Amino acid sequence: MDKKKDNNNFKKNNRAGFTLIELMVVVVILGILAGMLVPKLMGRTDQAKATKAKVDITSLETALKLFRLDNGRYPSTSEGLQALITSPENDTGYNQGGYLEKGNVPKDPWGNEYLYLCPGSHGEFDLSSYGADGVAGGTGKNRDINNWEIN
Repeated sequence: MDKKKDNNNFKKNNRAGFTLIELMVVVVILGILAGMLVPKLMGRTDQAKATKAKVDITSLETALKLFRLDNGRYPSTSEGLQALITSPENDTGYNQGGYLEKGNVPKDPWGNEYLYLCPGSHGEFDLSSYGADGVAGGTGKNRDINNWEIN
C-alpha cells in the first residue's frame, strides 16, 4: 500500500508547472489588456508636457517674485532668467544661492528656452513657452503656455 501512495505522490509532483496552452492563454489575455490600455495612454504624453510647462512657469514666477523682494525690481529682459542663478551687477540684496533650487534655468519640456519679457504686455512680466513647435501661436500640442493664462 505504501508503494501506491508513493506512486500517486510521484504523479502529483511530476505535473508541477504550466502547459503550453495555459501559457498561451495568459499571453493572449495580456495582449488584449495591452491593446486596451496603450491607446488610452498614448495621448497623455503631450498633456503631461503641457502640465510640466505650467508647473515650471509657476515655479519661475515664484523665483522672480523672490528676486523682486530682495532687489526691489524684476530682472530686465536683457538680464533674463539667468538673473535667477547669477547675480546681476549692482544688486546688493541678491540671494547668495540664487533663486532656483537646482542652480540652472530649466528648459521647457520640448527643449526650448522659456521666454521672459519685463516689463510684460500682460503684467509686470511675461513668461511663456511656445509649445511643441517652438513657434508663437498654435493649437493642441503646439499651443503656447503663458503665465497670464495659468490659474
